[in-house]
Amino acid sequence: SDLVNLMKYDKNFYQIKSNSEIFERLKAERKGVGYYDLPYQDTMHIKDYAKTINKKHIVVVGIGGSSLGARAIYEFLLPSNSYDKDLLFLETVDPLEIKHSLRSTNLDDTQFVIISKSGNTIETISLFKYLNFLVTIDNSNCTIISEAKSKLTKFANDNNIKTFDLAENIGGRFSVFSVVGMVPLAMVGVDIDNLLNGCKRVSDSFFKQTEYYKPIIRKARFLVENKGRFNINAIFSYSSSLESFNKWYVQLWAESLGKININDTRQALTPIALIGPVDQHSFLQLIIDGVRDKTVTFIKIDNLKDDTIVPRSVNSKFNDLDFEYIEGLSFNELLNKQADATIKSVEEQKDIPCDVVTISTVDEYNIAKLMFSYQLMVSVIGQFLQINTYDQPGVEHGKTILKESLKNKS
Repeated sequence: SDLVNLMKYDKNFYQIKSNSEIFERLKAERKGVGYYDLPYQDTMHIKDYAKTINKKHIVVVGIGGSSLGARAIYEFLLPSNSYDKDLLFLETVDPLEIKHSLRSTNLDDTQFVIISKSGNTIETISLFKYLNFLVTIDNSNCTIISEAKSKLTKFANDNNIKTFDLAENIGGRFSVFSVVGMVPLAMVGVDIDNLLNGCKRVSDSFFKQTEYYKPIIRKARFLVENKGRFNINAIFSYSSSLESFNKWYVQLWAESLGKININDTRQALTPIALIGPVDQHSFLQLIIDGVRDKTVTFIKIDNLKDDTIVPRSVNSKFNDLDFEYIEGLSFNELLNKQADATIKSVEEQKDIPCDVVTISTVDEYNIAKLMFSYQLMVSVIGQFLQINTYDQPGVEHGKTILKESLKNKS
């Protein structure tokens, strides 16, 4: 007993919790983290407002979480829809890109949607000031989306500009299904209720522990248990329409999961986003023959709503070019056969963890299901890692340095 009195033993090992404990923590998190409620919102006020916008161009001025989500949805839907309005995203202060983007936009026939959660994002406010120099921006052509207490919202109120408030408990990269994404998407003619139906499908199923629960929680656990070995997570999306979704995934993953956890340990799940078949001709080599430090998730779309085929030859013009067996095949089938061949080549390696997500078709419901399940998975991983999934302290320091350097530029 003397020995026990002399020795003091504290333990602070990072323990991977059980699935049931993580699930309870997630249910508790639901009470304070705002994005969980978004599938169940009433959209009437957004749709009514969107109907009043009759400008030809919608220009979203925002960066990061303020634009990536809406852009992912719009660019997924755009190739197979014909919208009456154009949606343009201004995200950069690169002057060449700004001028190039605006070249084909009639600014007199444009609705400007200024989005900044904090209301003081330097890129967004700089662009706002520049656009106002080109054309007067006022309550006839502007909508502002920001937190209720921000300087941007105050500016809107002072200038009688329509505002939509973004709740403080919804982070930028989790805001796609809030007014941040819903307002501009509704303006251009996207069916926002069908988006929310997709979210609801995943959310209801996950929290009732039916079919979405196990795949999400099991994959999250696998990634956390094997993070030392497989710390790079590649998604391989087989459709160019998923390119902006890929960028959204990179932000969601990197900014949520690149954190210091409760034991002061740096976490390092690193997202890589690839497009097939293009990246079969580049990054695939590294996946197949390189170091085994990557997991791969393939994303396929069964029906791209397009039946363009490789035409059959009517003469001998292409006889020497081989590939006669692809004639008559639709490009949609060709794309998915390429995906299947790549998947098989990765599976045959036997030591590359991979999975396949198949979207049935191109519509609001399916992209929302995909995006909401990724948000849930990131929340689950964050709980397993015991980090704050929803802040981004690593980004703030650079903003402070920039502000100081700009203020001192005499």
